[in-house]
Amino acid sequence: MDYTAPPPEVNILLLGDAEVGKSTFLSRLSLGLQPQGDDLPPYSLPTMRDLDQPFVFNITMYNRPYLFQFYDTSSPTNYTLLHPDFLVLCYDISRRESLNNLRGKWRTMVNGHFDCDQALPVMVLGLKRDLRKEWTDEEKRGGGRGPSVMPEEGLAIAQGLRADRYAECSAVTGELCREVLEDVARTAAKTTTEKGGKSDDPACVVQ
Repeated sequence: MDYTAPPPEVNILLLGDAEVGKSTFLSRLSLGLQPQGDDLPPYSLPTMRDLDQPFVFNITMYNRPYLFQFYDTSSPTNYTLLHPDFLVLCYDISRRESLNNLRGKWRTMVNGHFDCDQALPVMVLGLKRDLRKEWTDEEKRGGGRGPSVMPEEGLAIAQGLRADRYAECSAVTGELCREVLEDVARTAAKTTTEKGGKSDDPACVVQ
């Protein structure tokens, strides 16, 4: 492998309903694997302007640099015209409708515009984990459900969509963001290899 060549570029597209937290998640990513220790919240996340897309991150994985270019549905270039190497389907954990829309609206859109063959990895990402509320007894009675999505529900949808990864995090508090960033980076880096970024595991698991 020629390590003097320019770093491989990987296009990563975040899809999902408006206001599910995609922009805040990208803002969190701009901090990298930091902050830690004394630098934990509260602090202000940097502002990410839609017109500045793609948001470019230089990340080193497997002892070599990579150039990850992130887009979301607010990209100046219509997202249906992009050619992503990695799809991240996002939903708001506190808003069940946004998860249901992954099965309907967004799956239909993905199937219609992107070649979801065996080379294109897909992650389902639950955002706003800090806003999850346990179901009340009344909501549970009779098999009912509250507005918040529980981890096993999100995982079941991800498996139904044949996604390669399922993860959750809170971009505001930083909870599990480090783990999600590492998982995204590993998968993105693998898309540049001969085997591609698809999971070797039989099914995605809760992070």
